[in-house]
Amino acid sequence: MKEFSIDRNTEGQRIDRYLSDELEDRSRSYIQKIMKEGYVKVNQKPVKSNYRLSFGDSVEVTLPEAKEPDIVPENIPLGILYEDQDIIMINKPKQMVVHPAPGHYSGTLVNALMYHCGDELSGINGCMRPGIVHRIDMDTTGSLVVCKNDKAHQSLSEQLKVHSIRRIYVAIVHGNIKEDSGTVNAPIGRHPTDRKKMSTHCKNGRDAVTHYKVLERFGDYTYIQCELETGRTHQIRVHMASIGHPLVGDEVYGPKKCPFKGLQGQTLHARTLGIIHPTTGKYLEVNAPLPEYFIELLDRLRNIVNMVVPDARSDIKLRKILESNYTTEKCWNAQQKKVVSVKNFLRHMMRNLPTVFCILWLWILILSGILHPVTQICQLIIRFFLPSSIQSVR
Repeated sequence: MKEFSIDRNTEGQRIDRYLSDELEDRSRSYIQKIMKEGYVKVNQKPVKSNYRLSFGDSVEVTLPEAKEPDIVPENIPLGILYEDQDIIMINKPKQMVVHPAPGHYSGTLVNALMYHCGDELSGINGCMRPGIVHRIDMDTTGSLVVCKNDKAHQSLSEQLKVHSIRRIYVAIVHGNIKEDSGTVNAPIGRHPTDRKKMSTHCKNGRDAVTHYKVLERFGDYTYIQCELETGRTHQIRVHMASIGHPLVGDEVYGPKKCPFKGLQGQTLHARTLGIIHPTTGKYLEVNAPLPEYFIELLDRLRNIVNMVVPDARSDIKLRKILESNYTTEKCWNAQQKKVVSVKNFLRHMMRNLPTVFCILWLWILILSGILHPVTQICQLIIRFFLPSSIQSVR
C-alpha cells in the first residue's frame, strides 16, 4: 500500500490525475479502474475519480496483484561492460525494451538477462522486472546497471534516491547552441494534455536538473554532453526541447520528420555510469562505446561542415559527393578558384573606386551641358591627370 499526504501545492486537483503523476508507471485509465474497485481511499473512505483533493487529505492506494505472464529466457547477446556476483553493467543496444510490458513480452533486456544470469537476479521489483533498478528508453543506447541480489538492489536504489550515481549522456541536438555550457533547472511532470509525454509546463513537476556541455558544433546541429543530477522520465529529451534544441530523431519532442533517413528514434547514448559498489564500497565507473549509427552520423556531419558543396540541393547529390573523394576535391578546388576570382575583382574595384567615380562624375557634367562654361576646364583636367590610355577611350 502507498500513502500520500496532500499539501498546499496539490490541493484542488482531481485525484485520478494526481495519482497518475505520482505513479509514473501507471496510466490514468488504470487509476480510474482500480478506484471503481475500491483500491483507492481518501481519509479511509473510497472516492470517485473526479474527487478534488483538499489540504491535509490522506490518500491510500493499494495496487492489486497483476496477473503477470511467464517471462521466457531468450538467448540474446549482451554487451557486458562489467560483471561480478552482485551486479552486471550492460551496454544496451537501440530498439531494445528494458523489461516486459504490454506489446513487448519478448526480446527485452530482461529476457536476455534471465538466460544469462538464470536465477541470479534480485526479486524486489517482481517477476516482470527482475534485477532492474533503473531504465533507459527503448531508442536510447548505452550503460545500464542490473542487480543480481536484493542487497545490491537496495544499495543502488538508495544511491538513485539521493542522486549520487554519476550519469553522463551524449546527444546530437537541433540548432547551434551558442553557450559552451549551461544548466537546465526545470521541474518535469506529465504533460497537461498529452499524458504519454512529459513536460516542464505542469503544476506538480518534480525537480529536474541537467548540465550540458558543447562537444562539437556542426552549423545546424550540435554534439553535446549531458550530466544528470536527477533522473526523471525523458529528462534530457524534455529539457533540451524546452530550450529550443530537441534531440535529432526525437519525433515526440522534436520535429515530426527526421532530417536523416534511416535514423530510428532520438540520438542519445548513456556513455558514462558511475556507482558506489554495493559490497566493496569503492567507486566503479564504466564507459559504453558509441554505437555505430552514432559514429556514422557524426562523421557525416563533420564531412558536411568541412567542405564546400556548390548547389547541394538534394540528399542524393550530397551523398554522391561524400562517397567520392575525387569529386569532393574537384568541387572544392573549383569553388576555391571562384572565390579567389571574386575576391580579386572586388579588391581591384575598391582600390580604383575614387578614380572611377571621378571619371563618371566629370563625364556626366560634360555630356549634360548644364555646366557648359566649365567643359573646357574639365577637359584640361582630364588630359593633365589621366593617362593617355584612358584619353584614347574618350
